[in-house]
Amino acid sequence: MDADVIVIGAGLAGLQCARRAQRSGHSVLILEAEDAVGGRVRTDRVDGFLCDRGFQLLNPAYPAVRQWIDVPALELQKFGVGVVVRKGQTATTLAHPIRHPRHALATLRSQLTPVSDVVAFARWMVPALLRHSTASTSARDEMLAASFDAAGFTGRLRRDVIDTFLAGVLADTSGESSANYVRQLMRFFAAGAPGLPRAGMQALPEQMAASLVKPVRLGTAARDLRETADGVKVMTDNGTIRARVAVVAVGAQNVAELTGLPTPVTRGLTTWWFRAPARPRSGPFLMVDATRPGGGPAGPIWHTAVVSEAAPSYAPGGENLVEATTLLDRPDGLAGEADVRRDLARLYLTSTDDWEVLVHHVVPHALPAQPPPLEAPGPKWMGRRILVAGDHRASGSIQGALHSGEQAARTVESVLAS
Repeated sequence: MDADVIVIGAGLAGLQCARRAQRSGHSVLILEAEDAVGGRVRTDRVDGFLCDRGFQLLNPAYPAVRQWIDVPALELQKFGVGVVVRKGQTATTLAHPIRHPRHALATLRSQLTPVSDVVAFARWMVPALLRHSTASTSARDEMLAASFDAAGFTGRLRRDVIDTFLAGVLADTSGESSANYVRQLMRFFAAGAPGLPRAGMQALPEQMAASLVKPVRLGTAARDLRETADGVKVMTDNGTIRARVAVVAVGAQNVAELTGLPTPVTRGLTTWWFRAPARPRSGPFLMVDATRPGGGPAGPIWHTAVVSEAAPSYAPGGENLVEATTLLDRPDGLAGEADVRRDLARLYLTSTDDWEVLVHHVVPHALPAQPPPLEAPGPKWMGRRILVAGDHRASGSIQGALHSGEQAARTVESVLAS
């Protein structure tokens, strides 16, 4: 045998599975088809700028992050807890009144935060605040939009802010995601201040991989996976690898080819990264657009941020880095550069003619869909020796990926002990 456990895929779930199995005394080998670890958590370095593949933030309030990640070592640079809302020519900053006291009065007095809306939103959040667990598969669940309606949350705060913000987070504009799933996310947002590691989001999986005894075998795709009489064998372009157990922790879009399981439904987005000669004014906050009549963005961009304001390490000294996200479930999700520039000029009230495109990422499988009822079925056995894990078996988040990897390692321990 080459190892006790072969893990296929060096995303967050695969890395956490390998780390847990290694701590339990098992020999582990990870195979990764790409040229670096991280799966969907990757960072490109372009002319000294850090450009993550898909706009992502690390929330230190996630229980799995607190337990298994050395957050101080990542030197997290935190975004503001709030948003800037663009509506026509007006930009309003809505921020957590305790964490950002200088914005407290304006936030509480804003026409976007009428008391009736705040009360209705609090009513909607009550189920999440009363539950201690991070998963709630037993609670009654429904589509997000229907749950807002049922709570009476129908005013401007929802139409102009929350609907658009959550669509960007979920990569889903339909309002059909699980309400319980979104309540979990909102509870974590309330508990922590998400941010970006000093070396980019890829620093997270790289920290995890650094603790492995055997380095990840990069550029090694699993072409076929089969059970044998005493374990499993994985065929790669470089030969056959054998182990007692295999954990398949590949992206949702690749699950079917190795396991025969149906391909999970995923949501997609794109991210544009620009070098801006002059600093656009928005502060360390995400900007959402509420210009369209009835709420929502008037162009292809669902959110944007001057990332270098919140995370200075993402740009060389004196430079400015701007990110913009479009969503692939919209007809304009693949809008061209001219349309994106035009929309950014409208949002920041400045010319973007001299802004330079650093990189444009199209991420068709950014997140697994999370329809109601919220389910976290956990890792799944395919036979006796092959286990499938990933955030598509838990919840679509860093929390879900880490938790699934930990669950997978604990599950295979029963087989390895026999």
